[in-house]
Parts: sequence; structure tokens; C-alpha cells
Amino acid sequence: MNIDLVVHATHEAGVKFGGIGAVLSGLLSTAAYNRRVARTILVGPLDTSSPAEMERLTAARNQLEIRYYGPHNAAGVSDEVRDALARIEQETGVTLLYGTRGFGGRTPNTPPPGTRPLGARHEVLLVDGGHAYPGPVDGFKDALYRRFGIQSDRYQDHPEYSQHVQIADAAYRALEVIAEDAGPDRFLIAHEFMGLPLCYSAMLRDQGKYATVFYGHEVATVRPIVEMHPGHDTMFYAVMAQAQAEGRYLEEIFGDQSGFFKHGLIRPAAAHCDNLFAVGDSVVQEMRFLGPSWQQANIDLVYNGVPSYSITLQGKQRARDKLRQYCTNLLGFCPDHVFTHVTRFIPSKGLWRDLRVMEHLDAQLAAESKSAVLYVLSTLIPAGRPAEAIRRMERNYGWPVHHTQSTVSIDGQEVPDLVSHEIPFYQAVEQYNRTARASQIVFVNQFGWSRDRCGERMPDEMEFGDIRRGSDLEFGQSVYEPFGIAQLEPLCYCALCVISNVCGCVGFVRRAAGQDVPNVIVADYTQDPSRPAGSGIQAALSIDQARRDQIEIAQARSVAAQIAANLPQDEREAAVLLAQGYALSQKMSWQVVAQEYLLPGLQRAGARHRQAQV
Repeated sequence: MNIDLVVHATHEAGVKFGGIGAVLSGLLSTAAYNRRVARTILVGPLDTSSPAEMERLTAARNQLEIRYYGPHNAAGVSDEVRDALARIEQETGVTLLYGTRGFGGRTPNTPPPGTRPLGARHEVLLVDGGHAYPGPVDGFKDALYRRFGIQSDRYQDHPEYSQHVQIADAAYRALEVIAEDAGPDRFLIAHEFMGLPLCYSAMLRDQGKYATVFYGHEVATVRPIVEMHPGHDTMFYAVMAQAQAEGRYLEEIFGDQSGFFKHGLIRPAAAHCDNLFAVGDSVVQEMRFLGPSWQQANIDLVYNGVPSYSITLQGKQRARDKLRQYCTNLLGFCPDHVFTHVTRFIPSKGLWRDLRVMEHLDAQLAAESKSAVLYVLSTLIPAGRPAEAIRRMERNYGWPVHHTQSTVSIDGQEVPDLVSHEIPFYQAVEQYNRTARASQIVFVNQFGWSRDRCGERMPDEMEFGDIRRGSDLEFGQSVYEPFGIAQLEPLCYCALCVISNVCGCVGFVRRAAGQDVPNVIVADYTQDPSRPAGSGIQAALSIDQARRDQIEIAQARSVAAQIAANLPQDEREAAVLLAQGYALSQKMSWQVVAQEYLLPGLQRAGARHRQAQV
């Protein structure tokens, strides 16, 4: 099957800054995808009033080439296209930017020379709806209610909802201008709730023109339930399993979710889209838990890919030595093992579970006369703190080994060290460090991993890729993790990856390599031995923090024992682990995902779409 056009509706159409951007960068740069798809257009929002966003959009590394940005900057399109796009802007009040940008040519891991993918260029259509005229937008909202039952008046105070709904219909009109000469075999993929308004506009205006796919990178309805309940995944997945066995659905158990704008947008997708994609096995089950239309819909697994770069044991050791030297500079000892956790600072990442495993692992390390350091690289301030503020904190009180709740003044601005939930996490780290005998944890709450970002005690030649290449173990024991690319990023670099069983990548690992994979340690925090099988939904709902704590402590002991058994003790064992990790990452590459999962899923979507038109 050759495809004339694939449209990806996503909030990361213009700039890659999160998980979906990483997925698009991976998929859209593969040979498998580009051999089969003649043309790709990404459609998404733009905020021209944000200097930071415009700077990232036009930065050289984004490889943006503008073809149209208003009728006076339209040298890259024909006069007919220019006039048609200008007319849409005049009639709707939106601002349009159309061009191309690069995908896949760079990676945040800075792989060794000679291993970077060549990448690809695809078209992008960006729409700023900040000044959209109310009339056309209200007309579209009315159509959303009449056709899909979406009550926009309930969500009008949510900026995310407004952003994507305000641009959707104008974006579709502009898309049709740009794609007028594309062939008839067309697909429109809505990435998460953000892409669905464009998908709904296509259905309203041209029901038969595009085969439509909802691409679930998570289940937006489920995430807050898991994150906010004190029982987290231990409670939720036990409840879901029991409810599904009884033929019951999410809202019967957890109540009406219609007030949540993300749920309001995704609810109609199963009944109206030609196919559904899910990034992990848990996401498939969560989707089916949403309601009867989701239970009956076809859902294709389309796993995420993982980085796969070849490195020698000597190259790994050079990166590892930098991390060990940093520990010497900070703490005065050179560790035998270097552990890491690079992640966003959000509840679902389960950072406290790292400490629980380390408590058990510390005793085993001490018994073997070994030592370790765990670097937790995470912050609630995504852009990071100014470099001068970090240097001052380092001089004043020894950041990042020590933290405070105070601020430092930089150019008249008060820059904080610890903020919000970083405070209790650091207090737990501090308590751990006071009692540990063979290991220490360093909480680096800063964006970046280099001397200019992280202070004078970091080795001068350190770069971000070193925290991936040099790690012996990466933690990632999330309570909600639809896939978990970050947890497996060091896999090809000889690292153990310690993940929870709710991570979507577990299914991909097992399909690629079977159940027993020494490079990947899976912690299962969802099993409650004290709760008899089939004991009912209420028993599962009663799992609170106290019961979860007990389960986590017991499971952490098992995880620590597996880590101690699997850590390589010499170069021979390290070489074996390195080879195994690289081989596994090759079986889970983006090329494999595109060829064996995405494209067959699109083929099934196309077949269903054609059948529906008969």
C-alpha cells in the first residue's frame, strides 16, 4: 500500500518539545515511513505573541523554511494558494504559517559521531487562533455539539481546549488549499485530544475524504485518576481488571467524567474514527475501559521506538568516568556504580520508588564493599534556572548536594532553588543520605547537564549524552506511563533499565525479546497478595496509601535483589550486557515501529474507511 497523504494533527507540529514530538521525530524520519507515504503535513497551533515560542520555531536547529506567513511573505507558494490562504485569514481572524521543517536529524542524546540519522523534511501548517473571530468559532462549536455531543460551553475557561478548537476549522480549510493536488488515498491522524478538533472538522466538512485515526499516546481520562488517588496504579489497575471482568466501565466506578474537557474531546473518537492506535498494552485496556464504543472498536498497538546507537565498551567507560568524577567532585568518593533517573518532575514518575529500592540496594552494596551514586535529574522549572543563579547556589551552600527553600538575586530577579513538590522530595533524599552506608543520591533540579548549566564542579567536558551513555542503571518506576521512551534510552549503552509493569514499553520488550530480559527489570506494584483473587471492586478501591506503601516496600526488596544480581561485575559481563542491550534496541527501533505497527495500522484504517463509504 502506497499512501498519497498523511496529515498529523498535533500540538508539536512546529517544534518538538515533548513526548509526541519525539514520536514524530522518530517515525517521520524512518525509511519505512518515507518509502510508503508520498506526502506528510503536520498541522497544529502557533502563538505568534510568544517570543520564546517564535525563537524556538525559527531557531536554526529546527530547520524551518517558511513558504507562507501572510500574503506579503508568500514567495514559496503559487499566487492561487497565497490568495486562498489570505482569504481564510481575512474571514476567520487567524494567522497562518506554512512551510517545511526537519525531522530526525538531531537527537537530545548526542550520539557518537557517524551515527546520527539523516532525517527528513515534511510540511507544517501552523495556525494562531489568538484573535480568531467569534462567529466562525461559535459555528464550529455548535456543529461539534450537534454531531458529536461535545459541550463547548462547559470547557470555555480551559485555555488548552480553546486553543485547539479555535483553530480547527480554519486549519482544515487551509489544509485543503495546501493539499488540493494530493492523491485520494488520505489519512488524518489526531495525536491525542489536541488533534481531534481538526479530525472532527474533516468529518463535518468532508466525511469521506480522509481515513481518520485517533492516536492515543495516553488515556487522558485515566491519568488524573491514577495520579490523584493515594493508591495510584496499585489501586487503579486492580479495579480496572475486576470491572472489566464484570463488564463494567470507568464512569460506573469513578463517576461522571464529562466535566473534564479532555474526556469531552476524546469520548466520541471511538465511534467516529476509522481506527484507534495505542502506544502500549495498558493503553489498549484503558481505552476499552472507557465505554461500549471503545470496547467494540478496533485498536491497533503502535508502540513507540527507542534510541539505538552502537557504542564500544571503551566509549561507554569514558562517559561513565565523567559521571564518577562528578561524584568525586561533589561527594568526595568515586563510586563503583552510577545510577540515574532523567525525567519530568510530575507525580506519575514515582520518584519516591527510587528511594525505596535504594534503601534495600544500599545494604547489599555495603555487604559487598561497593558504592554507588544516584543522579536524579528533574525539575519543576522546565526552562531551568539561570546559570549564574546555579553558580551562586553552588558557592553559597554546595548545590546540588545541598538545597534550600531560599532564593538568590540575579539582575534584580529572585531565583528559587527548591520549589513546590521539589521540597518534600529533597527532604526524603536528605533523610536517605544521612543513613545510607554505601550510596548517596544527588538531586539536580536544573535543566541541562553541562558545566555551563550545572556549576563549576561538573567536569568541563560533560555533555547531556554522557548521562545516558555513562549510566549503569536508569530508574523509571512510574505509576502511569503509557509507553516510557526515556526509561529505555540508555538500553543500548549497557545500562539496566528498571521500570514498572504499567509502562507500555514492557509489552514491546517482551514481544522483542521474551519474558526474561536481563537488561530490563520490571517492578510490579499492582499485585496485592493480601487481596484474594476475585474479591471485588470495593476491595480494590479500598487500596490506600498505607496499603500501597506496604506493597511498594516488599516489591522494592525484590527489585533491589534483581539489580544486584544483574549489575555487571567485570568487563566480560559488561560486554555481554552491552551487546544484549544494543540487539534489543535494534528490535525496538523506529524503523521497526513504522514498518510492523504504524503502516499496517493505517492499512486497516483505510480498509475500514473504504468499507464505510460503500
